[in-house]
Amino acid sequence: MKQNKFPPGWDEDRVRRVLSHYENQTEEEAVAEDEAAYEHDGFCMLDIPNELVPRVRRLISQYQSGKSI
Repeated sequence: MKQNKFPPGWDEDRVRRVLSHYENQTEEEAVAEDEAAYEHDGFCMLDIPNELVPRVRRLISQYQSGKSI
């Protein structure tokens, strides 16, 4: 049997809780959660081409680590 690998800070229990949250969410709750994501100060949501995602992630990583970009 294959052993699951989880990201740092995650385990099987956490994955089950997240799955349960989304599987038991009503459509109205899901819409409200999506809309709330757009209301965070200091952040914005962007549509970018998939091929640019790795570059954007690198830029964000550099920004978060304090490196000049």
